[in-house]
Amino acid sequence: MATLEQLRFDNTYARLPAGFTARVAPTPFPDAHVVSVNPAAMKLLGLDAAEALRPEFAQVLGGGRLLPGMEPVAMVYAGHQFGVYVPRLGDGRALLLGEVRTDSGDKWDLHLKGGGPTPYSRGGDGRAVLRSTVREYLCGEAMHALGIPTTRALCMLGSQQPVYREAVETGAMLVRLAPSHVRFGTFEYFHHSEQPEHVATLADHVIAAHFPQLQGESDRYARFFEAVVERTAFLFAQWQSVGFAHGVLNTDNLSILGLTLDYGPYGFLDDFEPGFVCNHSDARGRYAFDQQPRIGLWNLACLGEALLSLMTEDAARAALAQYQPRFAVHFLARMRRKLGLREERAEDRDLLESLFGLLAESRVDYARFFRALGRFDTTEGARQDLLRDQFLPPTGFDAWAERYRARLRAEGSVDTERRVRMDRENPKYVLRNWVAQRAIERAQAGDSAEVDRILALLAAPFDEHPDSEEYAASPPAWGRHLAVSCSS
Repeated sequence: MATLEQLRFDNTYARLPAGFTARVAPTPFPDAHVVSVNPAAMKLLGLDAAEALRPEFAQVLGGGRLLPGMEPVAMVYAGHQFGVYVPRLGDGRALLLGEVRTDSGDKWDLHLKGGGPTPYSRGGDGRAVLRSTVREYLCGEAMHALGIPTTRALCMLGSQQPVYREAVETGAMLVRLAPSHVRFGTFEYFHHSEQPEHVATLADHVIAAHFPQLQGESDRYARFFEAVVERTAFLFAQWQSVGFAHGVLNTDNLSILGLTLDYGPYGFLDDFEPGFVCNHSDARGRYAFDQQPRIGLWNLACLGEALLSLMTEDAARAALAQYQPRFAVHFLARMRRKLGLREERAEDRDLLESLFGLLAESRVDYARFFRALGRFDTTEGARQDLLRDQFLPPTGFDAWAERYRARLRAEGSVDTERRVRMDRENPKYVLRNWVAQRAIERAQAGDSAEVDRILALLAAPFDEHPDSEEYAASPPAWGRHLAVSCSS
């Protein structure tokens, strides 16, 4: 395992033309200290766990001491924010410290959030607060454990320095990892500022790094866009299947690699509510839970427009036409697994939609229901009290349960074997907003043990954790419908 000084940097993005980035020195906190370190992310970089105990750890990753090979830059991009195009955004509170190349050949961006102002800060202080930093730190690992493509977090750094938002808050920094931080909005910036040569340069950069099989192909740009459509359809299908609402699906918050990017006012469903809006800044519900698949296509259309200097409009339309059928394939595949079904049958969509209607009518807890569904008894006449008691009245569920039983028996499902499979698909623990809020409040009081405890729990969400049963319960009264905003 390596030390910090042994990290090898290969800063391909910093070598792109000057218009892609601004070179900025980080503004470190004078008292930066480690709040939490993610052991899984340390392993991704090949870093020895003992490195986190060195005082240099917070200095280096907080931007106070640059290692040889680091080249801090802020990335420029634009984006459609709530449907309105904003011509220049960029990393206003983040810096790409460098790109680490591991012994296995993987490349990871070290992206520091909260490192001070950049030319894209739009008058802001370039800082992050502990509240939002805890939320992103925990959710990246939660999503990864659920099998959903995502950025990860290496560590979280704290400070006593105040940061002014809606109120005075505690400052913090997050070191984020991803193979790339290129966004839909990065392409939009160069397209709408009439720099088609840079659209091509960016596309060639991404293809070389992440789609090398397309290099040299005459139709590489159209096939690149097709690949992005496929990855985005897969990502949004996974979100819907686990009940995750992102909250701010602007085009500058969508990864060109189909990663979950920029965790802000997100929320996992508690009560099943199709129109759930997790962001109280989203007054019109543009990014409501049930609108996410449609927004995915809308954002892809914006990206397609930005790539029209590289491909024909017919090629763009053909790629976009694949989004909805690919989304449906991925979504139904995961929902079949959540239902414990091994075979694909025509009636599955109706079975699932009928269940969603019942869940919505009774506002049933989404995660708890599917976890309990693994205990379904296919014996004729079994009452399923653990499940039916969640519905008022239970008669609708009873009728659905008969259909479900018949479906299971038709494929020879064995209850004990199916329960094992379903428990590997339906998490017992998800990052509900009240769980994140508890970790935030304790961290603000100087106790980071709760952050570490929840991080470990979310890294194994399908397992039983007898000492953490409270986190699998429905939210307490104070934790229901917590308001979360874009402010960070």
